[in-house]
Amino acid sequence: MKKIIICLLTGWVALQALPAEGEWLTDLPKAQAKAKAEAKMVLMDFTGSDWCPPCKALHKNVLTSPEFIQFARANLVLVELDFPRSKPQSDTLKKANESLSQQYGVEGYPTVIVLDAEGKQLSKEVGYDGTTPKDYVAKLEKLKKK
Repeated sequence: MKKIIICLLTGWVALQALPAEGEWLTDLPKAQAKAKAEAKMVLMDFTGSDWCPPCKALHKNVLTSPEFIQFARANLVLVELDFPRSKPQSDTLKKANESLSQQYGVEGYPTVIVLDAEGKQLSKEVGYDGTTPKDYVAKLEKLKKK
């Protein structure tokens, strides 16, 4: 019995050390201020989280992977700009997301836009082609070096 308890506690501690997801903000101005203060890039994920198959695949395969989370913690401020069909969302958030969608010319989901710490757009990718977490992080590393 003692061994079972020790195993359960060890597993719980391990799960606490690597949470499934990074911290996602929903307010771009706050994210930009944080990015500037911490000298990080901003990654904006325009997503249809509850209806868009490629969005769900990107989230499952890359954005919740240990490789991405580790890179994100050190280099990114994450912003989710969601356009759900079933999930509740405040009117204020809906309006803010729609405004940013128009500002950045979003025409499909997912669209991932990366900004530098000063707010300059470094990249814009529409869709998800099955890129592995390792390759996704490698692309972000290249942007960081620019």
